[in-house]
Amino acid sequence: MPASRYTVSDVMTHTAVAIGREASYKEIVELMDQWKVSAVPVLEGEGRVVGVVSEADLLPKEEFRRDDPVLPDQLEEASKAGGVLAEELMSSPAVTVHPDATLAEAARIMARKHVKRLPVVNGVGMLEGVVSRSDLLKVFLRPDEEIGEEIRDSVLAGLAPPVHLQASVKEGVVTLRGSLRDRALVPLMARAVRAVEGVVDVRMELEGQPTGAS
Repeated sequence: MPASRYTVSDVMTHTAVAIGREASYKEIVELMDQWKVSAVPVLEGEGRVVGVVSEADLLPKEEFRRDDPVLPDQLEEASKAGGVLAEELMSSPAVTVHPDATLAEAARIMARKHVKRLPVVNGVGMLEGVVSRSDLLKVFLRPDEEIGEEIRDSVLAGLAPPVHLQASVKEGVVTLRGSLRDRALVPLMARAVRAVEGVVDVRMELEGQPTGAS
């Protein structure tokens, strides 16, 4: 299976908006509104990421504005309602990703941690940029011709007879046509093609009989 050619460093925003520990609540809200972001990393020293303030960290101030009783599972959120500085509001330690991580790895971290943006840090925790969900989708903007060329070079070129397959790409959907005597190879071929960045779906048309692979 071909390795992904794209890493976080290829799609991330290198000029990241960040704040210090002493940034005020209002300053953070204004910064998010100005730059249209849902979270900002908190830095200390020469740029080491120590936390992240997200919209979710800011909302408790509105949610717990009244003096209603606080339930046990709301204690952590309620404590942030009284925060006025970034160091009181931030989630720490920050959920981060390294620039050489694959896009799939970044997507898994976002899904597992339920975050929309990840600070990108180097080996010593220094901020290098930010990657968002929309950044990870940039690979689907690859031209069909480019996707098809990579599939032919990295997937199909190494196949030996009696395997004869050709690939065509339209709107990111790849269709493989030709002969594949061992049908047990169908899921393996589909998986190899799907590993190419920008592929939306894979379809098989083998020996005149279409085989769905999505």
